[in-house]
Amino acid sequence: MENNGNTPVETEITQPQEVTFEESDVFEFRQAKLPDNPFLSRGCCQSPKLYHKNETVFQHRCSKFDSHDWLKDIPEHPDMVQMDIIEVRFKNSRKDFFRSPPDLDLAIGDIVAVEASPGHDIGLVSMMGEMVRFQLHRKHLPASPDDIKKIYRKARLTDIEKWIASVESETSTMFRARGIADSLGLLMKINDVEIQGDNTKAIFYYTAEDRVDFRELIKLLAEEFKVRIEMRQIGARQEASRLGGIGSCGRELCCATWMSDFKSVTTNAARVQQLSLNPQKLAGQCGKLKCCLNYEFDTYVDAMKGMPNTEVRLKTKRGDAVHQKTDIFQKILWYSYINDLGNLIPIPVEQVNFILEENKKGNSPEKLEDFSKPIEKKTAFESGAVQDDLTRFDHL
Repeated sequence: MENNGNTPVETEITQPQEVTFEESDVFEFRQAKLPDNPFLSRGCCQSPKLYHKNETVFQHRCSKFDSHDWLKDIPEHPDMVQMDIIEVRFKNSRKDFFRSPPDLDLAIGDIVAVEASPGHDIGLVSMMGEMVRFQLHRKHLPASPDDIKKIYRKARLTDIEKWIASVESETSTMFRARGIADSLGLLMKINDVEIQGDNTKAIFYYTAEDRVDFRELIKLLAEEFKVRIEMRQIGARQEASRLGGIGSCGRELCCATWMSDFKSVTTNAARVQQLSLNPQKLAGQCGKLKCCLNYEFDTYVDAMKGMPNTEVRLKTKRGDAVHQKTDIFQKILWYSYINDLGNLIPIPVEQVNFILEENKKGNSPEKLEDFSKPIEKKTAFESGAVQDDLTRFDHL
């Protein structure tokens, strides 16, 4: 019907159709929105491009492989000799030092071609200037050795093109190498593969509990990939840092986010912090003791200075008392009589040392209760008990 402008026109309103997504559709959507970035293991938020300059693309992009220059705001002395050694990073935590030509102007994040054996490799400049001198001193390396390799040039388009092809083929190479190792019956796990920038050499990182004879494996890998093969054994901590994961704290593993070097962790760190030696709670994703046991170890060691020997019994006229537990930071020790182990008596460290000195002199106090210190009760807010209550939001 024609509308003359005076009569309203009824329009049919259609209900929106309900759209349902299958689990596979959501997975494909995430895959489409978040494509795999093979350069993430090199601290790059994106792959380098051939059609624009890459000098400023990889400068401090929230990567644990970046090195912060603490001396950038300090003016250099005019008589100071310029440092011509530069730190270059490669895959994961592998870094090395190279000597730069005097006519080559470099900046942090530049893609450079460096000397390798054989051929050349492609890396990213991670540190320059006086910070390199301190880094060499920290790693006990001489500042001017003759055997330091050289930086050839900034990476050309052909270098970057080969580099991209090499990096993108690392994952498929790793899975193919795992299949070859399984066919040979070798008790080893190939965790990662790093292919050199010019595609002439491949480094295979593996973990194994026992010694592995991989001579036949190297021969088959060389025939399969037509490159020079190098095998490097890594530990369980390095494997966890490369694979990543979620720790018992609910956060991403420290070794996969910000840690770049690993220090040995012993059970003494757990004993000093008065933690129960439970392997299920003290072990991390790698099966070794958690690296976070070292975080507060020095604080506990400093706090325990002046603490008495807890193996020595306190002698009183009422009876001998043995140590039960210690609050390191409040400087309070709990003792109980041998004939009454259920009665814990809190005593400050100063009073415990006083009783021990009196025992050495042959004197015994009347009873421990005379030296006891009343413990202040904390509120529910201070103790954190409210945070553990699952029904704390029910009244809201």
